[in-house]
Amino acid sequence: MKTVNAQAKKLKLARDEFVAQWGALGTQWGINRTMAQIHALLMTAPQPMTTDEVMEDLEISRGNAHTNLKELVAWGLIRVVVKKGERREYFEAEKDVWQIFTIVARERKRREIEPALALLAKCAEESSGIETPEGKAFNNQIRALEDFVGFASKMSDRISSMKYGFAVQMAAKLLG
Repeated sequence: MKTVNAQAKKLKLARDEFVAQWGALGTQWGINRTMAQIHALLMTAPQPMTTDEVMEDLEISRGNAHTNLKELVAWGLIRVVVKKGERREYFEAEKDVWQIFTIVARERKRREIEPALALLAKCAEESSGIETPEGKAFNNQIRALEDFVGFASKMSDRISSMKYGFAVQMAAKLLG
């Protein structure tokens, strides 16, 4: 019995560390810490969890839990699970890492890349008729950025639309 308790405690510590660090990483990816922590908690949970369980585990308010759960559902990273005879909602995370990657890539493109491309296109158009050396240099730089960001966006779309195994094979060839 002591071994089981020791293992459960060790697992809890490892999981808590993962949730905390995933939260810290999330802020670098452009999402808030709590949203990333909830995602990590649900991604590593063996069973779907209720809002109350998420609140208790992460020591967060109901409003904070509810807002972030709703946002994670909107992203497609978690889904609502209905259990027969239960009034409470349960949440479970997508666990397939390739699917998580494609969801995050799609959302980041929609929220970050597409607005950046629109801004670059607008700036390129507005500066296209400027004939001064500075104006031409600005326009050339903006167009180069637009081309690069557009290329990176297309590559991301291509990679995320591939099957995992094929994408890994392709990356291995590229990286040699």
